[in-house]
Amino acid sequence: MSEYGIYLYAVTPDVSGNATAGTTPDEATGTTAGAGPGTRPERAADVSRDTRRGTGPGPGGGTARLHGVLGGPVRPIRHAGLVAHVGEVPLDQFGEGPLRRLLEDLDWVEGVARAHHHVVEALAAAGPVAPVRLVTVYTGEDQIRDLLDRRRDDFADLLARVAGRHEWGVKAYVTRAAPPAPPAVPASGRGSASPGTAYLQRRKASLRSREDVWRAAAERAERLHAALGEIAVAGRRHRPQDPQLSGRSDVMVLNGAYLVDPDRDGEFAAALDAFRGEGMDVELTGPWAPYSFTSLDLGSDRGGGTR
Repeated sequence: MSEYGIYLYAVTPDVSGNATAGTTPDEATGTTAGAGPGTRPERAADVSRDTRRGTGPGPGGGTARLHGVLGGPVRPIRHAGLVAHVGEVPLDQFGEGPLRRLLEDLDWVEGVARAHHHVVEALAAAGPVAPVRLVTVYTGEDQIRDLLDRRRDDFADLLARVAGRHEWGVKAYVTRAAPPAPPAVPASGRGSASPGTAYLQRRKASLRSREDVWRAAAERAERLHAALGEIAVAGRRHRPQDPQLSGRSDVMVLNGAYLVDPDRDGEFAAALDAFRGEGMDVELTGPWAPYSFTSLDLGSDRGGGTR
């Protein structure tokens, strides 16, 4: 008989008017472990009601029951004016030992991440949401309630910060410049360069040109980040992605996230467009749930989980 843990996806405000109600406890035993980040909204009232009763936008945008990791149903735990959105997961995969091994299986991790993201985006379509880090698992519902009690103010501040706003992602790459024209070959005679010397001169010129392009693009990326930060409520720079993750061989010079009020989306896009070209290619992704601006370190909550 499998034992189960409680997988936490995200926390939202409790708009049901029942600030202290909770679901029936269904405690599970065993060890747990934690690891390691634009659905089109439907009518807000319908989505909010569906989310509270454990349903929400399905893959087709309807109101089919919301399912998450391993296809399990998502349900709410209401407490302290907040709602924790959770599901049950088997500890033979999400227990500390098995999980450590499975985190090395990229296909498994990708499946969990996609399911986690689907739940978060569905919740974000209904209102402010504080996504929790991937694979946050607790042993029972009492631990979830304890977490909501102790971190209530922190969650409330995060949710107030992102309410009515969304996240845009911006990536900028150095575009590969055409190789420079080789320097003129001097006429043969005294003082003319040997073939080996001429090759080295061309090689140095090519490297200087490439470095100049990269330097100019990096400077433009700094200006782009500053310009977008003037429009966004908040901005954050992430570590540039490895080409294997980005799918591009070009060098990434900006991997930014920006929390933006929807009424400034047009201004944000216009500022972005002004930086396209001139040795730098810019990509815009989103809007997303505000993953980059709801980070709450649960590692110190030893009494509430395994982070």
